[in-house]
Amino acid sequence: MRHYLGVDIGTYETKGVITDGEGRIVAQAARPHQMIVPQPGWAEHRPEEDWWGDFVFVTRKMLEESGIAPKSIAAVGCRAIGPCVLPVNRDGNPLMNGILYGVDTRATKEIDRLNGLIGPETVLARCRNALTTQAGGPKILWIEANRPEVFARTHKILNSTSFVVHRLTGAFTLDHYSAGSYPPYYLPEKLAWSDELAPGTVNLDLMPDLLWTTDIAGEVTKAAAEATGLAAGTPVIAGTIDAAAEAVSVGVTDPGQMMVMYGSTIFIIEITGEPVREGRLWYSPWLFRGQHAAMAGISTTGTLTHWLRKLTA
Repeated sequence: MRHYLGVDIGTYETKGVITDGEGRIVAQAARPHQMIVPQPGWAEHRPEEDWWGDFVFVTRKMLEESGIAPKSIAAVGCRAIGPCVLPVNRDGNPLMNGILYGVDTRATKEIDRLNGLIGPETVLARCRNALTTQAGGPKILWIEANRPEVFARTHKILNSTSFVVHRLTGAFTLDHYSAGSYPPYYLPEKLAWSDELAPGTVNLDLMPDLLWTTDIAGEVTKAAAEATGLAAGTPVIAGTIDAAAEAVSVGVTDPGQMMVMYGSTIFIIEITGEPVREGRLWYSPWLFRGQHAAMAGISTTGTLTHWLRKLTA
């Protein structure tokens, strides 16, 4: 029997499942972690512990407790919080904590700098996104300005999902849906990285190779197999940001369908047949060619319950 293994890395917990070929869950596991707030306006994760460490933990636990043969796993997929910004060296090792999505507001000066250089109207017209704290591009420039010693050693900028995929396969990749959240360095009209809007501000060699979400990014390496218990050679898809995978899981697949997700954040996704350009919404190419996503969200919804629980504990 063929099985499929998926792992979801969230803001406060990592969850994993193994399903059979009919989509029935045959094994599951979870592990909590914390969002780190070093100072007001910052939000971080520890990539080794919270992303890769959790992936290894839930994967090994599911395989060991279920008795499922690793060779029966036909493919592996990971979805994780994003967009995140993580600089890594040539070996793919993190050079600092991962900077999280829109809840991290450290790059306001860089947002202003890029808006002044390009113009907000041009950013919206070409990227179909305004520059906000959700954008990955300004956070890359924040690292260059505030952590120059880290930036000098940076080989690639990864998202949470692409960090796990690299640990599994050795490939530096990112899906198009996630890449849409890195304005002004991703142009949807070209489905490509570009410094056309802000020339000279970032070296595009730092950006990972672009794939569609279900494209095979690579195969589980021998080292990753030893760490996780998976079989070497198991295909690994590029994966995506968690909310997008959540939308697919509840049946949002066609234009006009929409999902409202209540987690650490509220996230709303509607699939559209044509790109939507609206400054109050976010945009990305959808997980598959020819479809698009219009999105909105609130950063501190479920996260507030964690805060309140800590205060009253």
